[in-house]
Amino acid sequence: MPHLENISDDHFINLTLNTQMPLPSSRETLLYFFDQVKKHYPTMTNFYGRDSSDFVLEEEKEPPHYRWVSTETRRIIAGHVNPVSREDALKLHDLVLELIPYTLSVSGLDCESMNLTYGFDFSFCGNQNELISDALGLQPAFDKLAELPGIVLLRNEPSLEFTFNEDCQVQCRLTIETRTNAYHVRTGNYPDEQLSVYLTARHTGSLDPGDTFNTVLERLDKACASLLSDTVLEHILLPLQQTIAIR
Repeated sequence: MPHLENISDDHFINLTLNTQMPLPSSRETLLYFFDQVKKHYPTMTNFYGRDSSDFVLEEEKEPPHYRWVSTETRRIIAGHVNPVSREDALKLHDLVLELIPYTLSVSGLDCESMNLTYGFDFSFCGNQNELISDALGLQPAFDKLAELPGIVLLRNEPSLEFTFNEDCQVQCRLTIETRTNAYHVRTGNYPDEQLSVYLTARHTGSLDPGDTFNTVLERLDKACASLLSDTVLEHILLPLQQTIAIR
């Protein structure tokens, strides 16, 4: 597995568990869950509600590295921004998955889907859609279209979804998102915003007999790590980094 630091301006590893049934909403239950997280990570001291059903526990965002955990009506999310190592981020995710069966009564039957996302953000002030074209090229069928006189790319966001087996239980998605729009192109006023590369592995449906949330996480991470090492790092992330450096 490659080292993730120094590839992009920011990177993160997020876990998302979607449930079939609504999570418990009582004050005591939710506070108990977040208290258990805080016991393992005492620096996670910022707790707040975004509305009546969404709650967040997080570290201070000023340092380059910070963790956060949130609950929604039917979703539990954990994230680690700029982790020192992949293993460090996965420790948080493993903890959350160990806690939820007895703190939030979430069972393997209740799993609608589980996502593990590796995200990479690159800062670039300019037409990010053209940057993607310069760094990664276009599909052959679109090459000639992009060469037409006066063509300016307004959207260029490659996305690919695939699976490793016919039952499609583990699915992967590789997506690039840009923040350049027609207004930026028309005015020539490009904000200094980040373009993002997302690599997501997803398990769909209830857990199989003998599986736990943690074993599924391990399987998803193995898929992401393999894709990063074999393809994504060399053919997407490093070309983006190098093209931005040249510009």
